Amino acid sequence: MAKFKLQPNPTFKAKVAIPAAGSEALEVEFTFKHRTRADLEAFVQASTTRPDPATILEMATGWELSDALSQENLELLSQNYISASRAIFDKYIEEHTKARLGN
Repeated sequence: MAKFKLQPNPTFKAKVAIPAAGSEALEVEFTFKHRTRADLEAFVQASTTRPDPATILEMATGWELSDALSQENLELLSQNYISASRAIFDKYIEEHTKARLGN
């Protein structure tokens, strides 16, 4: 079990269930950037004016795919898996706020 620290790690990993037409969701592990509460609020507000691939590049530093995490590959992902961007964004927010669910 991880020890509690006042300064969390700058990144964390989480599996994102990417909805896929005609099959069960496909899991892809992302490495996400940690944000403070204030930074997360500013990020969420700014995300409404950015395209989805740019938003994902602002929150992720990597993924488990052999293809590079890039603007081009994120555009391809969002074209082929229509709900992928939303699933990634939602998981990122969930990971930051899940501790509040029980309160």
